[in-house]
Amino acid sequence: MDLLTELKTTLGAEQVLTGEDAAPYLTDWRGRYTGAACAVVRPATAHEVAQVVRLCRRYGAPVVPQGGNTGLAGGATPDASGRAVVISTRRLDRLRAIDTDNDTITVEAGCVLQAVQDWARQAGRLYPLSLASEGSCTVGGNLATNAGGTQVLRYGNARELALGLEVVTAEGEIWDGLRGLRKDNTGYDLRDLYIGSEGTLGIITAATLRLYPLPVAQCTALVSLPSLAAAVTLLGQARAGFGAGLTGFEVMSHASLEVVTRAFPDQKLPLAPAPWYALLEVSDSESESHAQARFQDVLQAALENGTAVDAAVAASLAQSRALWHLRENISAAQAWEGKNIKHDISVPTSRIPAFVAETDALLQAAIPGVRHITFGHLGDGNLHYNVTRPPEIAEAEFLARQDEVYRLVHDSAHAHGGSISAEHGIGQLKRGEMARYKSALELELMRRLKRALDPDGLMNPGKILPP
Repeated sequence: MDLLTELKTTLGAEQVLTGEDAAPYLTDWRGRYTGAACAVVRPATAHEVAQVVRLCRRYGAPVVPQGGNTGLAGGATPDASGRAVVISTRRLDRLRAIDTDNDTITVEAGCVLQAVQDWARQAGRLYPLSLASEGSCTVGGNLATNAGGTQVLRYGNARELALGLEVVTAEGEIWDGLRGLRKDNTGYDLRDLYIGSEGTLGIITAATLRLYPLPVAQCTALVSLPSLAAAVTLLGQARAGFGAGLTGFEVMSHASLEVVTRAFPDQKLPLAPAPWYALLEVSDSESESHAQARFQDVLQAALENGTAVDAAVAASLAQSRALWHLRENISAAQAWEGKNIKHDISVPTSRIPAFVAETDALLQAAIPGVRHITFGHLGDGNLHYNVTRPPEIAEAEFLARQDEVYRLVHDSAHAHGGSISAEHGIGQLKRGEMARYKSALELELMRRLKRALDPDGLMNPGKILPP
């Protein structure tokens, strides 16, 4: 039998997709990469994933794991050879256990993030990972890319929220590491090797995740600011005033919110125009009145000392959601406006104003009239530094200069002690940049890990490591 026949025998013909049925799995969310595959398979259990991996290994077929296919770096898209088997984990969507005494939830990799949030809430708990794509992204993809989101400031990245994993190795074995332990000092941390590896070392099939108490109260405000430096100052004041209660601190340029209000006219900016805005969210475990009093004290002090220009405080859940929609719809608004050159960089928070000022100037010198759509998670130093073409330059001409723009922005981030990828991963988008910003020793150590855990080189080839 050939590989396709064996896959159908193993999973059932209806779970092995080819031709037009496979097409939706072969293009990334942004439409930048389209590959080909021998087949797209949809296993329903870790055992079936392991069977598929063993078959692929026997036939020498590359394996490309895929969750919700919402990634932004092309990490879940096969190459054009047509040799790969795409393993979709969407049918691994079961809730295995909730332990409220231990504050953990165990779910399979294909569970949609929003479903995990809902299960936790129904149990009186909070699963705090929150992304704009939470209605379609999956837990396996979140962990494979070490996703960040809007609450990293308080709760950390996906890595910090995972206590244990179940993984199908590159040789088709199942490692059961689903331990709900905060302390396990027994040698190498295998869990952390697989988190953030983008499916290049193995396939995450389930995870035991941390839960937290549901907050008693939440307060949200949009604050207008005279400068990006003022945003950094406000962040320090908010940390001092709220402590661990500060769960979100997003920064957005005026141009970022302007494109949202153009694309979505029903979304209104509740403040007069200002150069920069910050979106703050505070969670409180005591009471609504306690949360509001602390919130008002910090905002009032910021307004009085000139750090902030104005503030709009949400008076209801609906108003809070409306403020968050302004932030969350920036990417959708940019897509409505046309293609742009995106960056997901991190820089020490103290260096962000200098980074933005210097990089803006360099880009204006290179491409006069270019527009800067800058926003992101200031609390953890992560900016989505996106570049939009000037109206007088055709889209194709602008996109042809993508590598030049990448190099300029990434060199600037690196010079400020930053990283070229904060939360989106490397995938195939930034693979070629790795050799420029990673030392030869770092790359060699990563290659040694790859050779040790994937000796046949079949797990998601062409991702992360440069040729």
